[in-house]
Amino acid sequence: MVACMAVMARETWTDERLDDLTRRMDRGFDATKVEIRDLRADTSKGFEEAKGEVRDLRTQIGALNNCFDSMQQTMIIGFITLFVTIVASVIGGVLAALALS
Repeated sequence: MVACMAVMARETWTDERLDDLTRRMDRGFDATKVEIRDLRADTSKGFEEAKGEVRDLRTQIGALNNCFDSMQQTMIIGFITLFVTIVASVIGGVLAALALS
């Protein structure tokens, strides 16, 4: 029985072909290095923009915190005024009732 096998041609790598492969690989790596450098620059720029936005957000939160502090102070003054008014009304009612009796 005779077996049929496909025979692949064996390629020979000459020094010129190896040098050409080396140059193509070097060009590919150089392009990759440029892309990575650009990506790093874009990433750094993005982080700087994010830091600026966080800084602005902190400023806005600080202003909002001041507004809440002012509102809390106003509410405390209002409740104290309301309490004093109620106590004065009760005292005035008691004094009026004592004066009438």
